[in-house]
Amino acid sequence: MSVVIVGGHARMHCQYKDICKEFGCKAKIFTEKKCNLDGLIGSPDLIVLFTNPVSHDMAKIARKEAANRGIALVQSHCGSGNALRNILETSMPH
Repeated sequence: MSVVIVGGHARMHCQYKDICKEFGCKAKIFTEKKCNLDGLIGSPDLIVLFTNPVSHDMAKIARKEAANRGIALVQSHCGSGNALRNILETSMPH
């Protein structure tokens, strides 16, 4: 499963990657605004949007790409490691 994380805390980047690896997921993580974010998202199985620590522009792009490409989108106000674990536990196919 591939996951794109939009938002969150820059200092958590490595922890987000490690958590995704625990669940057997490949992850792209965008904690800071990038040019051409819509082109960098690709075609993941899931987009995780941490809504508190994210710019409005990044959130808008993530929502738009998810809707346009039919990608599952899970939003969480909190950008913690536990929040990501909970999202992956509930979103992983059983």
